[in-house]
Amino acid sequence: MSPVEIGVIGCLILLGLLLTSMPVAFAMLAAGVIGFALIVNPAAAFSMVSADLYETFSSYSLTVIPLFVMMGQIAFHAGISRRMFRTAYVWIGHLRGGLAMATVGACAGFGAICGSGPATAATMSAVALPEMKRYGYADSLASGTVAAGGSLGMLIPPSVVFIVYALMTEQSIGDLFLAGIIPGILIALLFCLSIYFSCIGNSRLGPAGPRHSWKERFQSLTGVIETLILFFLVMGGMFFGIFTPIEAAAVGTAGSFAIAIFQKEMSLHKLKMIIFETVRTSSMIFFIVAGAVIFGRFLAVSRIPFAVAGFFVSLPLPGWGVMIIIILFFLFAGCFIDALALILLTIPIFYPVILELGFDPVWFGVIVVVITQMGVITPPVGVNVYVVSGIERDIPLTVIFKGALPYLLMLLISALILIVFPQLSLFLPGLLR
Repeated sequence: MSPVEIGVIGCLILLGLLLTSMPVAFAMLAAGVIGFALIVNPAAAFSMVSADLYETFSSYSLTVIPLFVMMGQIAFHAGISRRMFRTAYVWIGHLRGGLAMATVGACAGFGAICGSGPATAATMSAVALPEMKRYGYADSLASGTVAAGGSLGMLIPPSVVFIVYALMTEQSIGDLFLAGIIPGILIALLFCLSIYFSCIGNSRLGPAGPRHSWKERFQSLTGVIETLILFFLVMGGMFFGIFTPIEAAAVGTAGSFAIAIFQKEMSLHKLKMIIFETVRTSSMIFFIVAGAVIFGRFLAVSRIPFAVAGFFVSLPLPGWGVMIIIILFFLFAGCFIDALALILLTIPIFYPVILELGFDPVWFGVIVVVITQMGVITPPVGVNVYVVSGIERDIPLTVIFKGALPYLLMLLISALILIVFPQLSLFLPGLLR
C-alpha cells in the first residue's frame, strides 16, 4: 500500500476508536503509532513517541496553558464571575430577557480571564441559572443562554484554543488574542439581540426583573473593576510589548491571586481545589496536544496533508469557494468531535491549503474557532450542553439543545460577517505590525 492509502486507513482507525468512546488523546496516540510503524518501521515509531512525549511535556511554550487555566480557576473561586453577573444584572435586568443578556455579558467577561468554553459554561451555570429560574425564565432560554454564552470563552482572549492553534501553526499568540476581541464582542451583541427579539415576541420566555436606581448601577460597577484590571494587565502588557504571552499569563495569575487575597476570598481549601483543577485540566490538554503531535507526524509521513492541499488547489473554484467547503467541513465535524481535538486533528491537513490559497492564517484561526463554537452547543457532542445538564440535572438535554438553537443562527451570521469583513479580525493585530 502507498503511504497515502495507509494514511486514509489510519484516519478511519482513529474515527473508529473515537466512536468507541476512547479518550481523544489515546485514540490519536494509538492511530498515530500504528500508522507511523506501518509506513516507516516499529522501532522508529516508538522512538518518535518517546521523543514527542518528552518534547510536549517539557515544552516551555506550553507553560502558558496551566498558567491561564489557574488564572481562570482563581477568578472563579474568588467570586469574580459572581460580581460580574451582579453588575450586568443591575444595569439591564429590568429589560425583558435582561437576566439572559446579563448572563451573556458575564460569560464574555469571565471568558476574558478564563480561556475555556466548558469552564465558562460551568461557572455561569452555577451563578446565573439559579437567578434566571428564580425570576421565572423559561428553562430553554436560561439553559440555552448559559451553554451558548459559555462558548465565548473559546474566542475571547486568553483562549486555550488560540494558544494551541498558535503553537501548531507557529503564529503569534498575541496576534490571535487580539484578533479574537472584536469578533467576541460582535457575537456577544448578536446573542443579546437574539434574546431581546425572542422575549419581545414572547414575554413569558424572560420576564423583566426589578429596575435599579442609577446610584445602584454606578455602585455596581465596582464588580467589573477586577476583570478590567486583569484583562488590561494581560492584553495591554502583550499589546505594548511589555510581556511575552507566557509572562502575561504569569502576571495575570499573580494578579488574580492578589485580588482573591485582597477580597478575602482565598482559603487553604480553595487553594487545594484550584491546584487540583488546574493540574487536571492542564494534564488533559497536554495529553491531547501530545496525541495530536504524534498523529500529525503520521499524517506528515503519509503525505495526506499535501495530497489534500493539492486536491483543493486544483479544484475549479475560486479561493472563497474552497474556503466555504472547508468551513462546512468544520461545521459538520464539530457536531461529532470536541473543538480542541478537531482543531488539533484538522489543522495539519487544512493549514497548507490556506497558505497555498493566500488566506491570512490569523483570520483563519478566528474563523475556525467561531465555527467550532457551534459544535459545543449542537448534538450529539455539544460539550457545553452536557456541562449545563450535569450541573442543572432537572433540565432535560433536549430542552437545552432547543434553547441553544437561536444562538447557532447568530454564530453563523457572525461567521459570514467575519468572512465578508476580515478586517474585523485583523484590525487590532495589524496595529502591532
